[in-house]
Amino acid sequence: MPEGDAVWRTAHRLATALDGRTLTRTDFRVPQHATADLAGGTVLETVSRGKHLLTRIRTPSAHGAEEWTLHTHLKMEGSWWVYRAGERWGKSGHLARVVLEAGDLSAVGFQLGIVELLPRDREEDVVGHLGPDLLGPDWDEEEAVRRLTANPDRPLGEALLDQRNLAGIGTIYRSELCFLTGYDPRSPVGVVTNPLRMVRLVRSMLEQNRHHAQIVTTGDKRRGRSLWVYGRGTERCLRCGTPIERGELGQPGVERVAYWCPRCQPPR
Repeated sequence: MPEGDAVWRTAHRLATALDGRTLTRTDFRVPQHATADLAGGTVLETVSRGKHLLTRIRTPSAHGAEEWTLHTHLKMEGSWWVYRAGERWGKSGHLARVVLEAGDLSAVGFQLGIVELLPRDREEDVVGHLGPDLLGPDWDEEEAVRRLTANPDRPLGEALLDQRNLAGIGTIYRSELCFLTGYDPRSPVGVVTNPLRMVRLVRSMLEQNRHHAQIVTTGDKRRGRSLWVYGRGTERCLRCGTPIERGELGQPGVERVAYWCPRCQPPR
């Protein structure tokens, strides 16, 4: 599943293409919104909220103007692409779930895990449960720490990935953050001596990477050297040379992969 910085880049791409434009055609290829038509509406903005995307649209009506929010989530396979008029899509049309046309541009959402169209004043129904957004204007580090440490017995790796605590962390940043702070992701949250430092560090990592497609946490962009532990199971730790370990963390049915160095991140 894309990390929060990748979703932020997607929102930025859509905003650059559509903000302020009038929609000339819309096509919602999901059963619950198949008859919806927002042509004539103006795209106000697209923003990210953790791993969620919110495209806000104002449409004319007999009673004035109505504002709608197109809520989408990429899940594991989804993506948004922007094309010029007449440009061939990079993916098969049967994978498209949403098409937003605005003059000479088309934004196409492929294989989107969530597609919801709702009145803008109901946005909190779909994202209100999220914790502070690591890349959002609502960022509140004290609230993030409070939520993260609310259950001191919970495995740290699970708590970091819970979007109700901090919105935007995925499996890559979870593994890299635990390595950089020296904690085994299976250890309980209560062993973390300085959770505020941890929260600040992960926000800094997302901010540094949000303008780049490649996530780099080591400072080295070379292949196989850009990440400390993630994706390097059975390879040796770049710091101490110990073989990296790989495991699954989370509740049954929602486990997610994690990587750690048993020497640099001893269990606590």
